[in-house]
Amino acid sequence: MVDSNTERVGAVVLAAGSSSRMGSPKQMLRFRGESLLRRAAIAALEAGCRHVIVVTGAHAELSRRELEGLEVREVLNPLWETGMASSIRAGVEGLLGVAPDAVAAVLMLCDQPHVTAEVISGLVEAHRITESAAVASTYGGNFGVPALFSRTLFDELARLEGAAGAKQVIKRHAAEAHFLPFPGGEVDVDTPDDFLRLFAQGVEQGQA
Repeated sequence: MVDSNTERVGAVVLAAGSSSRMGSPKQMLRFRGESLLRRAAIAALEAGCRHVIVVTGAHAELSRRELEGLEVREVLNPLWETGMASSIRAGVEGLLGVAPDAVAAVLMLCDQPHVTAEVISGLVEAHRITESAAVASTYGGNFGVPALFSRTLFDELARLEGAAGAKQVIKRHAAEAHFLPFPGGEVDVDTPDDFLRLFAQGVEQGQA
């Protein structure tokens, strides 16, 4: 957990895609007893993010069921087929709609199963200490989400188009950004083989 400043940091969980490579809604896949979508939302809530926005699209009704009982706000993106940029824009606008005083937002995907409250809290704490406009995760020799973006970058996020993701904004501000190691961040679930490997790992650890 972080200090009370976290209450002015929101989270946006991107979960609008169709999971075409998976062949079934990956938002619903279960890992360690919970769906990937619910795990992501709970991580943001347990990190202390005051407002958690979940952007739905292709499988909105199923996603909505997975979020029952959680203090999150769903934002339906009717333009989800145009690419991730529209979901980022919908999420940022949704956050500002309920929290016009938000100082930053953590962008998350629902298919990174190793994202925890501690990972999110680390991003927020690094932002508090460094005052960097962007705080991104590093893994597998690369960087990306989950990542925190200060209010000064909200307009830039909203101007992304098509398949462009938040990584483009991180790249543009890399010189002044802060980067945090996230072991396991390179693990995402895009295909059935990805999920089988993840499940096998969970079985080996007795946590599937």
